[in-house]
Amino acid sequence: MTLQLIQQKSRYLRIRTREKLIGSVAAPFAVGMIYVYSVNAFAPLQQHLQLMLAFALIWSLIGVYFLQRGMWSEVTPTDAGLSSGLMFCRQEINRQRELVNRVLLWTFGPILAAVGTIIFGLTTVSTDRGTFRNGLPFIIAMLIGIAGRFTVDFREQRGLQREIEDLNDLERENHGS
Repeated sequence: MTLQLIQQKSRYLRIRTREKLIGSVAAPFAVGMIYVYSVNAFAPLQQHLQLMLAFALIWSLIGVYFLQRGMWSEVTPTDAGLSSGLMFCRQEINRQRELVNRVLLWTFGPILAAVGTIIFGLTTVSTDRGTFRNGLPFIIAMLIGIAGRFTVDFREQRGLQREIEDLNDLERENHGS
């Protein structure tokens, strides 16, 4: 692999990390939308749901800070040699792995708390109006989305591990030559 390919790979990895960091801002919007929907849909339980949803919203806003903290990488060295380019790629892949691990706590956790609050609201209100049956498609869609997210994160972790192994192989080949 040439120096130019390493520089392209490092730019690509840096862009991918930044895209994931920008995407992490979506969690407070999702929790906010769930907040507005549930407060409007479950007016009798508004006082109880507001406290739990406010907690999830604050958690997601704090999560944006903790996801972003220390994750923005420095500029790719343009005049770097092959070994420092490989080191930059390895650091960027490790940043992405750490970001995937952080997402579960700081992004996915608040969304799960908000969805749990809606499920609580649906089950509580369902005794009065039969609303649970109407909310069942929403719950099923959320559970499918949650399972899909875990699947994507698991595959991403495996892909990042393969990329690290490829970099290690490339470094061994380079030192052997």
